[in-house]
Amino acid sequence: MDEVQLQELQSETTGVGNGEPESCNEPSSSNNKQKFPNLIHLKWWLRVSCYTIFLLSGQSAATLLGRLYYDKGGNSKWMATFVQSAGFPLLLPLFFFFFFFSSNKSTTISVASFSETKPKLSTLLLLYLSFGILLTGDNLMYSYGLLYLPVSTYSLLCATQLAFNALFSFFFNSQKFTPLIFNSLFLLTISASLLAVNADSENSSRISKGKYAIGFLCTLGASATYSLYLSLVQLSFEKIIKSETFSSVLEMQIYPSMVATCGCVVGIFASGEWRSLEKEMKEYEEGEVSYLMTLIWTAITWQISSVGMLGLIFEVSSLFSNVISTLALPVVPILAVIFFHDKMDGVKIIAMLMALWGFLSYIYQHYLDDIKSKAKANVNIADSQLQLC
Repeated sequence: MDEVQLQELQSETTGVGNGEPESCNEPSSSNNKQKFPNLIHLKWWLRVSCYTIFLLSGQSAATLLGRLYYDKGGNSKWMATFVQSAGFPLLLPLFFFFFFFSSNKSTTISVASFSETKPKLSTLLLLYLSFGILLTGDNLMYSYGLLYLPVSTYSLLCATQLAFNALFSFFFNSQKFTPLIFNSLFLLTISASLLAVNADSENSSRISKGKYAIGFLCTLGASATYSLYLSLVQLSFEKIIKSETFSSVLEMQIYPSMVATCGCVVGIFASGEWRSLEKEMKEYEEGEVSYLMTLIWTAITWQISSVGMLGLIFEVSSLFSNVISTLALPVVPILAVIFFHDKMDGVKIIAMLMALWGFLSYIYQHYLDDIKSKAKANVNIADSQLQLC
């Protein structure tokens, strides 16, 4: 939770838990909304827990379904890229609800504030277009990585997103490097290096060394690109949009996804893959219905993941959302061993443990930053009360 949200949340609960009035001139009984501070915290934790479940379950299921598409006969990289963004219409009802019907000021843009906070239309169009093109390239690299790598290796390489996130946050979002952050970067780098030198132990009967290298580099590139995307989104909220309401966060998901989907449609036709889609569907091992359902549910699960990511960005921060997404790190490789019979040799287990250690170092640093922000918020609240007195 960022400092502003902490101050808002704690200002709602100040003066209730210790029986003191909110200020020197007003009794605490005048604030009926402040009678149940524990309930306020409980609701916040429930929302964060639900968003976390959406993000982890959606991301894990989407990754496994993407691998299933390739394993059962799918071969279109652009189609696998298309479904990663094509489910954005599922978010439209949620967007319209928060934009038009919600009375909560934190999730609705009023007519008066709309003209004050909204940047120029040309600026927004350029921003959404740029992010959409960036997402198209990022999703395409993920598709190549998932095609040429075992799911377990792919998932472990995606953990390097944290390292790239720390690097880009340092340049764009004033992220400070601490010993814990350095430890996380080191461990994630070593984990990725172990997977790189362990290529010979992978099942190469289907994947050549050249394709393995392409998948490896594409997955690293996709992790770096997505981390750059998150840092630029956070920077855009701070410098351009200047409003992180839930409606504006939804806009940042819907419009770039629309651009990315259009880009994928162009890619499908420009590459000529559209000619083989009908044949691909007919020759799919599980049947045509299963082919369609695999693609549909892949699109749905990616959007479930997006809802979780957006919710965590709104309730806490984009950095925290990125960290939580890596919690799928130990889950997906285990599921890949169960469902796809991926190898889990000693080197890969060591790589997973080191990546998990790096993740825990990163999340612990976030925990320390959160404690520091709370302490600073309490000091600010105490100072404001003294001034009122």
